[in-house]
Parts: sequence; C-alpha cells; structure tokens
Amino acid sequence: MVLAFSLFLITLLFVIWQPKGLQIGTSAVAGAVVALLVGVVTFDDVLTVTAIVWDATLAFIGIILLSMVLDEIGFFEWAALKMAHFSRGNGYLMFIYILLLGAIVAAFFANDGAALILTPILLAKMKHLKMNPVAVFAFLMAGGFIGDSASNPFVISNLTNIVTAGYFDIGFWEYAKAMFLPNALSIIASIIVLFIYFRKDIPRTIDVSELASPASVIKNKTMFKLSWYFLALLMAGYFIGDYYHLPVSLFALGGALLFLLLANHYRATKPIMTIKAAPWQVVWFSIGLYVVVYGLKNAGLTDIVASWIASLQSQGEAVAVIGTGFLAAGLSSVMNNMPTIMIMDIAIDQVGYVGSETLAYANILGSNLGPKMTPIGSLATLLWLHVLAQKGVRIGWGDYMKVGLVITPPVLLVALVGLI
Repeated sequence: MVLAFSLFLITLLFVIWQPKGLQIGTSAVAGAVVALLVGVVTFDDVLTVTAIVWDATLAFIGIILLSMVLDEIGFFEWAALKMAHFSRGNGYLMFIYILLLGAIVAAFFANDGAALILTPILLAKMKHLKMNPVAVFAFLMAGGFIGDSASNPFVISNLTNIVTAGYFDIGFWEYAKAMFLPNALSIIASIIVLFIYFRKDIPRTIDVSELASPASVIKNKTMFKLSWYFLALLMAGYFIGDYYHLPVSLFALGGALLFLLLANHYRATKPIMTIKAAPWQVVWFSIGLYVVVYGLKNAGLTDIVASWIASLQSQGEAVAVIGTGFLAAGLSSVMNNMPTIMIMDIAIDQVGYVGSETLAYANILGSNLGPKMTPIGSLATLLWLHVLAQKGVRIGWGDYMKVGLVITPPVLLVALVGLI
C-alpha cells in the first residue's frame, strides 16, 4: 500500500507541477511504466484498465475535436455575445446568462470543452468591456464552477460520466433520466449560491454597446447553419447507439471526424491542424493515471473504501447516497477526480452494484462537484487555470479554495437530495 500510494502521489505531483514543460500524459505514462516495473500492477492490469477507459477517452477526444471546429467557425463566440446582448447591460442578468451558457456548453461539449474554449472567449469579452479585476474574478470563478457543477446531464458531459456509465453498463437514456433532476437542481443551486457569494462584486450595469454584434463573429455562415442540424443528429445518434448498445465513442469521435470533413469541404478549417491541436495528451493521461490507480486497488484501497460504503448503506438509502457523494467529493478534492471515479466505481461494484445503482450516480455527482474545492481536483480545473495563466490571469490556490470550499458543499448536497 505504501509503495502504491507513494507512486501515485509522485505521479500526481508531476501531473500538476509539469516541470520544464513536461506534459500531463507523459508524467502519467511514466508513472504507469514504473508501476509495472516495480510490480504494483501487472500487464494484465494494463489491459483491464485500457478496456475500462478506451471508450471514455476516445469519446472525449471526439467531443473536444467537435468543440474546436465549432470554435473556429465562431459558434461559441456568437453564443457568448448573444448572452451578453440579451442582458441589455444589466450586470446581474449577464452573470446569470453566462452561467446558463456555461451549463449548456458543459452539457453538450463536456466540462473540459467549457474550460478550454469558453473561458478565453469570456475573458476577452470582459477585458473589452473594461471590467474591474474584482468583477473579472467573479465572472471567471463562476464560469469555472458551473463547468463542473453542470456536467452531469448526459454521459458525454464529463469523462467521469463516460467511465462510470461504461463500467456499470448504464445506457445513454437511462443515465439522462436518472440525472435530469439532480443536474437541474445543481444548476439552480449553483446560480443562487454563486450570485449570493459574488453579488457585491458584480457591476449593476455594463455598457454592452461596445461589443460586436453576434452575427459579425461567424466565420463561416454555411457551417454555422449546418452545425445546428449536425448537433441535433448527433444527439439522436447517441440515443440510437444506446438502443443498439453501441459505444458512445463511435458517435462522439465518428461524428467529430465527419464534422471535420464537412468543415474542410466548406473551407472552414484545416483538418490536419485541428487534429494536431487536439489534446492527445489526455489519452495517455487517462490510461497512464488509471494504471497507477489500479495499483492502489491491488494494494487494498478499494477494499477499505468499499467497507466505508457498506457502513453507509447500513444507515439507509439517504445516508448512503449523501455519504457516498461526499466521500467521492472529498477524495476528488485531494487526489483528483479521475483516479477517484475509478476507485469508487470498483468499491461500489465490490459492495454490490445491483440494488445500489443510485450510488454510482452519487459517485458521479461527488466526483464532478467535489473537485471544485481545490485547484487539483479535476483535469478541467487544471486546464482552466492553465488557460487563464496563458492569458496573463493567475488565480492563487488560497483565493480559489476560499470560494470553492464555501460554494461546493451546499450545491452538492442539493444535487444529492435530488438524486434521492
């Protein structure tokens, strides 16, 4: 256990630190190789982990590729400007509309898509509007929070969702039905809590007359119009795939590649450049880190977590759901939600998944919301902080946690109650 846990901590440290430009995927794979060499995991474990995460990882790449093409044609900038103009200069309304936009983007393009694409657009618009630093911080923190708190409605909305749905063989429609109310309550609670927390920092009025018109930022009108039909067909494809028990990556990645070919046909993008720019490091990160985490499973960590969950179950369904959700949240906040989701999934399976299906959803809610308590909690937050740092905006850990530790628990509690 000591060896496996030490190796995990060192790997996670390098993933977060990224010394001398060392990328997250490289660090995770290096950790996996060391785990294999020292006997923490076996080659069979590597195959097992690959079987668990391949669908989630390929689906994630597809979602990001699709998001990148949409970004290149001006889709997200158009949406951001639409929301800003809808507010008619009312700062409070703009705050709420930006949160709703973040929730929509997270639902259909994953929380990482919201972090990578929507964040720089919003930051650019806020600088253009000459908001003061306090207001910018409020909007950025709120936007970063909603990206994770609203990433629950569909299997495709978060990498953790795809992993858990695949592990327990949860269908797209089955998942969407179970998570509709918890996600809706999570969004409502997030907006209310964030507004109360930042109400003094949000300007009452904002001069939006300086902003460009939404139509002016569309770079390819043909692809923009086609994108609406394509996205509708893609969503239909997910449900059809669910009916025939097809992997979600078949539609997420397959759809993205088809959309990329369409964009190339209408000269909206250069496919090779887009594919090169895709976050391929996430593929190696997912497989590598999960291999290292599987070493913790072999060392007995999942047995310990399973005993905790069994103890919660003995107290009744409500205690089990809320307890499991907050257990996942706590683990995610200190050891990242990617390893947490696998450890919790295996532990729930050991306890007995049949008859305890709700615990899998509680794990997802905890793993999606819990990471917001610390900067290291999720890949989306690490990407979000990295994007902001590239734009010259640095948010300290203390400033981040001051907000995250206050906002996260009540929102998670509301979402879990909705699950019950």
